[in-house]
Amino acid sequence: MRVIFIHHSCFVVEVDEKVLIFDWFDGDRVNGIHFGGVIPEYAEDTPVYVFASHKHRDHFDMDVLHWAKRYRKIRYIFSKDCKMSPRFLEKHGFSPGIREKITYVAAGERYETGGLCVETFRSTDAGVAFYVEADGISLFHAGDLNDWKWDGAGDLVNGTMSASYKGQIRRLSGKKVHLAFVVLDPRQGKYQGQGMDYFLEHVDADYVFPMHMWRDYSGIVAYKKKISNAAMAERIVEIRCENQIFEIREET
Repeated sequence: MRVIFIHHSCFVVEVDEKVLIFDWFDGDRVNGIHFGGVIPEYAEDTPVYVFASHKHRDHFDMDVLHWAKRYRKIRYIFSKDCKMSPRFLEKHGFSPGIREKITYVAAGERYETGGLCVETFRSTDAGVAFYVEADGISLFHAGDLNDWKWDGAGDLVNGTMSASYKGQIRRLSGKKVHLAFVVLDPRQGKYQGQGMDYFLEHVDADYVFPMHMWRDYSGIVAYKKKISNAAMAERIVEIRCENQIFEIREET
């Protein structure tokens, strides 16, 4: 199994012959910052699954629909807030058949598509988070599900946020998670690791990939040094750059 960090919250997971792509967007979609990640190319008959957790421009780009021209076995799993009408798709040059390849998902539901089992979680910002089972591997991609605590937001707002986040993460208790992709956003300052703390304490994940870092990966090593439990710290994968490849050994 191989994991490729593309940029921001976009990861590619290669499981057997399947390719799962999460939250891709073109590197120039966000004003004021350029992301340089590149999606690898695969054989045209590769089963490709493209996930979008919500419609924010740093998580979703409708240009992914053009990939259907290259991959005949492609499937799209989009949060319902990404929904596009037939007229909108036609206006932007997409054939009517593209709609048959898209599954729109709501929070708190289970779906089966193309051999994948997908369970959705309610985000604390927009859209959903994904728990996916594929070929004996289970993974969790948080999207914008995080404990978004901010100075100045007030105890009521921050407290409600924390309660919502913890409630969703507790749903993962007892589930096996081989790979997890979890927010570690440097904009939160002293609260950067708060959501990650709770996740590590309550979810049994073999490998935890920090994400949503806006190209600032310096907080990963600093965060790991603060963790007193060495075994817990070792679960966190150190990301250094875009297009970084991780070979993951599958447990037998």
